[in-house]
Amino acid sequence: MEEQEINILAVMQVLVKRKMVIIITCSVAIVASVIYSLTLPNIYSATAKVLPPQKEAGGGVSALLGQAGGLAGLVAGGLGGGSDLFVAILKSRSVGDAVINRLDLTKVYKAQTLDAARSSLDGAVKIQAGKDGIITITAEDKDPKRAAQLANTFIQELGKTTVRLNLSKAGTERLFLEKRLDLVKKDLLAAEEDLKSFSQRNKIVLVESQAGAAITGIARLKSEIASKEVQLAVLRGTRTKDSPEVKALQTAITRMNAELGNSVGSGGDGGGIPSIGNVPGIGLEYKRKVRDMKTQEAILEQLTKQYEIAKLSEAKDSSSFQVLDDAVVPVYKSKPRRSLVVLFSTMIAFFASLLTVFVLEYLERMSDDDRKVLQGIKRQLLSLR
Repeated sequence: MEEQEINILAVMQVLVKRKMVIIITCSVAIVASVIYSLTLPNIYSATAKVLPPQKEAGGGVSALLGQAGGLAGLVAGGLGGGSDLFVAILKSRSVGDAVINRLDLTKVYKAQTLDAARSSLDGAVKIQAGKDGIITITAEDKDPKRAAQLANTFIQELGKTTVRLNLSKAGTERLFLEKRLDLVKKDLLAAEEDLKSFSQRNKIVLVESQAGAAITGIARLKSEIASKEVQLAVLRGTRTKDSPEVKALQTAITRMNAELGNSVGSGGDGGGIPSIGNVPGIGLEYKRKVRDMKTQEAILEQLTKQYEIAKLSEAKDSSSFQVLDDAVVPVYKSKPRRSLVVLFSTMIAFFASLLTVFVLEYLERMSDDDRKVLQGIKRQLLSLR
């Protein structure tokens, strides 16, 4: 106990003896840190929050898509992927470059190159998605107005990019269906004119109900085949031939063609109708022409539904995310916290002065043998220069 008290007193004696070293060091650190903290510019933070698209419940457009079939689902698929996809879009080079160009950040950041401006922008803007799926965009800048402008510009560019991506997909589908509709309308018009001319020449008014039912069944089957072929054509534009979806459609078309062949019968060449008894040759020809017209009508009906959905998808606001909070101009700075700068600097200086005090005390009390060793170390260090 006595030895411990002696050691404590010895330490206190050293501190009191060299108190000026501690006082001067801490004072210099306080003054220097205050001056340094005052030279630091105020940084302001502005935050905006975005809610990505959520899964749609049944009803409305979703119910219409369900009735229209597989191709409509492809047309109106839109962008998915949730928060991670939208965070990736926000962090993409195209969005960053658009923000730089709109706000002239190359000049603001005094960047010599576009890469340098991108690097400065990455350091000024933080984008992250929370566990609740909400995306937070936090922008920092010396100018509070520009901080809010930065965050809001990112949201605007996100909207433009998602619209462009969605419209490019929906527009491609719409153009494809538009061309297909034009061809089907021409075929239907030709079938109608052919049936009209044939009926006028042969004065045909009534047909047997059995033959009419057979024609309707074949027309329905052919319309389904045509619809599947349209779906297959669309998928081939975005999938490989080995894709499960493509193979499934090809199998379905092959099966339906086989069913159509069975319905036509062995005596036909793919354009005939089932046997309906002893119908006169004129009646058979009439049924064939009616069947062709009904087939084109059924195909036109299917394609028209899908075309309207494609137009709806294209005209719809494809950037379906919601802005929960726009960034507002901050009133108070977010950093630097000058009091903490001064406090930490003073603490570091205090501990450094304590180390210095004890080193000086040790050097003062060093024995002659230790001094010789120290001198030898100094000579060796000097000789290495």
